[in-house]
Amino acid sequence: MNATAFAHPFLSGLFGDDEISEHLGAEADIRAMLTFEAALAHVQAEADMVPQTAAHSIVATCKNFWPDMGQLKAGVAADGVVVANLVKQLRAALPSDVAGHLHYGATSQDVIDTSLMLRLKSIFPILIRRLQSVIEHLAKLNEAHESRSLMGYTRMQAAIPITVGDRVSAWQAPLERSLQRSIEMLKAGFPVQFGGAAGSLDKFGAQGQALRAALAAELGLVDWPQWQSQRDLIVDLSNLLSLITGSLGKFGQDIALMAEIGGEITMSGGGASSAMAHKQNPVTAEILVTLARFNAVQVSGMHHSLVHEQERSGAAWSLEWLILPQMLLATGASLLQANKLACSITSLGRD
Repeated sequence: MNATAFAHPFLSGLFGDDEISEHLGAEADIRAMLTFEAALAHVQAEADMVPQTAAHSIVATCKNFWPDMGQLKAGVAADGVVVANLVKQLRAALPSDVAGHLHYGATSQDVIDTSLMLRLKSIFPILIRRLQSVIEHLAKLNEAHESRSLMGYTRMQAAIPITVGDRVSAWQAPLERSLQRSIEMLKAGFPVQFGGAAGSLDKFGAQGQALRAALAAELGLVDWPQWQSQRDLIVDLSNLLSLITGSLGKFGQDIALMAEIGGEITMSGGGASSAMAHKQNPVTAEILVTLARFNAVQVSGMHHSLVHEQERSGAAWSLEWLILPQMLLATGASLLQANKLACSITSLGRD
């Protein structure tokens, strides 16, 4: 049984996201790390740093290689990172005269961080597409019911009448801002990480920057100077994830309250009660609140991961591995549930 709700045998019915999970699992991570190693060998061969024949062998082996997962697990337990054992296994699969050219001048963090960037490049279009869909559903609701009346509430007390358009705009506007930020982040691109042992590309001298640029181009990533101890990009991304789920949580909270009051919303579906057959619980709306609160808690941990000691921190870096995948899954699940909720609303407001 999986201990996380995102992959739990039955809790994943609420929290699961198979599409995002595919990009966060071990297979996608290893494939991305092998892509890094193949790309590095190729650009180094183009720069006459390794023999072309060695690069061809490395590229071909990376394409078809799959590591022994038990050895990887034992390697991580001993080394604190997966790359040392992955490279060891990969070298064993290469001819002896080629093995020494693999991973030349790179370090574990280059491989792991670049793997993350490659996978984020695939994940963000999914999040953007789902966010666009939620906004479109809200716009259709607004178009159909905009002028109908609702009671406005301030501090949980009835205040003055408002329109459906007033409330829907409060749901839609922050999502549109998050959509714009997401599109801008994707357009700006995700950066390669390539710095070598301490971020200085020490093995390559004057050729280092050109090699990094070539590696970025080969991988379809942006060329940045090493950022191995500068985690503001990743923390900024986590902030955006929390903004998305927080805005969807506000949508869910409002829907749950409207359903409680009655008379201002009708929806199809709803959750069954084991004790009261007449009830239809606002399960989807409630889950949006749960996921918003979950990400709000996690984002503080991501801010702790900004504190890298000197050129690299094992503690701060591995904290990201625990938190960021969960935030991505929570955001993906929240967008799935928000689309489901928006589609279930058949009427808003009073005539």
